[in-house]
Amino acid sequence: MNRFLLVFVPPALLALAAALGGWAALLPIFVLFIAVPALDQVTAQDHDNPPGARWMRALPLAFVPAHLAALAYALARITSGELAIIEQIGLVVAAGIATSTAINVAHELMHRADRTEQAVAAVVMATATYTHFCIEHVQGHHKHVGTPRDPATSREGESLYAFLPRTLIGGVRSAWAIEAARSGVGTQNRMLRYGAAQVALLVGIGAVWGGVGVAAFLAQSAIAVLMLETINYIEHYGLVRAETAPGRYERVQPRHSWNSSHRVSNAMLLNLARHSDHHAFAARAFPELRHYDDVPQLPGGYSAMLMLATVPPLWFRVMAPRLAGARAA
Repeated sequence: MNRFLLVFVPPALLALAAALGGWAALLPIFVLFIAVPALDQVTAQDHDNPPGARWMRALPLAFVPAHLAALAYALARITSGELAIIEQIGLVVAAGIATSTAINVAHELMHRADRTEQAVAAVVMATATYTHFCIEHVQGHHKHVGTPRDPATSREGESLYAFLPRTLIGGVRSAWAIEAARSGVGTQNRMLRYGAAQVALLVGIGAVWGGVGVAAFLAQSAIAVLMLETINYIEHYGLVRAETAPGRYERVQPRHSWNSSHRVSNAMLLNLARHSDHHAFAARAFPELRHYDDVPQLPGGYSAMLMLATVPPLWFRVMAPRLAGARAA
């Protein structure tokens, strides 16, 4: 079995949780935060750099209908009147976790040159109520990463809870500024178009599943976005690019991102944690992303690091010596 087929595990778990109800809503939490970190620790890290098979480029597109179907089914179950309140809450959390992994698929597609694939990325980001990310991430974050101009680069000594409001607000501001400079405030402004599409989606959800459906959708979106921005926090913590002249910085290098090649989490996240290569070569497709030995390395996979980041004293204790070592290298 191709290991990247693990990307289908989150929507499958969400559908199973929705079908079974009860304690099954905890399945996505168990898999992402217990099973995956455990498997990452007991399996050898993946340092191989094989050429990616061309058919794997279609994998993200095949994933999208599975995600949309699982999310729709979860909303139908949440609003069915058949579940207790605690079951509804559990299913909302499960949906948020599934959508957070779907964002990673959107991330792969938004970097591609094909406009249809970029449009599909926007559709997936709409399920997290975070369509502006398609603009800010590609044209803002990748340009300014590792500099004070990037709201998605976490600073040394900055806790996750200080970082979140800065990146959430700064990301929206950056996307607006990018679009205003590109197209003004007319019909070509993607922020306006994405906003209209997002409102239309919420109206449609309300028409089908009522106010409870809208509330559940927005709640799972919030969970997905918080997980996304926590991963942003992890990916660049404390790593900065040298200023070569006032307002000008060195070219982005693999050393400006934290790398992780933990086998299971990377397979499920389409090699996202090979982030060093992604930022150095943003157009490189996920199966072709390479491992580097000589760049800052995370001590765990993204699932484990996400949990660690929520406890700032532990995060600083673990990351301080690694950050010092990365700067000395």
